[in-house]
Amino acid sequence: MSALPKKSSRVLTLLGRLAALAAVYAFFAILTPAGKGFTSDANTQLMLQDISVVAMAAIGMTIVIIAGGIDLSAGSAIALAMITTAYVLDLGPEGNKLVTAHPVLLPLGAVAAAIGVSVFIGFLNGALVTWLRIVPFIITLGSMQMARGFAKLVANEQNIYPPAEVQDLWIARLLDPSKNLYTWPFLPVAVWLVIGAALFTALFLRYTRLGRHIFALGSNEKTAVLCGVPVARTKILVYMIGGLFSGLAGVLFFARLGAIGQPTEAIGYELFVIAAAVIGGASLLGGRGTILGTMIGALIITILRNGGVKMGWPQYTQEIVMGAVIVVAVAIDNLRQRGRT
Repeated sequence: MSALPKKSSRVLTLLGRLAALAAVYAFFAILTPAGKGFTSDANTQLMLQDISVVAMAAIGMTIVIIAGGIDLSAGSAIALAMITTAYVLDLGPEGNKLVTAHPVLLPLGAVAAAIGVSVFIGFLNGALVTWLRIVPFIITLGSMQMARGFAKLVANEQNIYPPAEVQDLWIARLLDPSKNLYTWPFLPVAVWLVIGAALFTALFLRYTRLGRHIFALGSNEKTAVLCGVPVARTKILVYMIGGLFSGLAGVLFFARLGAIGQPTEAIGYELFVIAAAVIGGASLLGGRGTILGTMIGALIITILRNGGVKMGWPQYTQEIVMGAVIVVAVAIDNLRQRGRT
């Protein structure tokens, strides 16, 4: 009998977030001038491209937040992964020959390198948080600066332009349905990758031992220790998983920019990613969050950013609105926590 109210509460919460998503979209659809084309197919494709990057990174951030942590290095990790992808695909005078000879293998190597770099950043974050017993905010703030610096170092503070042949490879077409033969016409491959990653992660959190350990760690670390949860290993794995999704987001960002590596991109993306998770119901106190909620949060964040641009809001107005949305989401979460206690 006690499970019914709890299940009903989850359903009502989900419906509330869907209603908020519908309200935000309706707000811009109605108030945006007709000539701006907020509801046009072209703008919808543009939002899908932005959502893919934010949502992919937000999946990993949700896991970190559920475990009671935070990762401010996500935006810089996305940039470094993007630069790594471009660097591997830009191999100097021999680049054109290699791209032509290995149109599948070379992009796979670039993706593996991007993920490897981001997972290593996650490992460092998790290891330092665990071994030095310093709050994640400080550790990831430092790694945010370091990752951004390495991105500029690898790129020599310039954009990296891989050979023109890269434009015809699958890695450059992940977010362009007009050049893609492998999926439905309207949705790019990257959107299906995000959907698949979200489903897999949701099942992972719900049905695996590590998933249960992650929730236990975020709910009460001392109790988790008493229950036999390997806290140190779990923390390191959590940050590595977060890095993995940041790496994937970096690959998508590379495709988003037209197969170009820009070391100064994705600045501030860690805030969008964290906001997507928080708006989706992840508690900054740890122990609670859902992947579905995070996907809804990513949609809301992207619609707010895109709608603000279409309505001609100044940059400072967009930042104020985004900050207000985050504060409201955290306040609602705090009130909900007090109600439960």
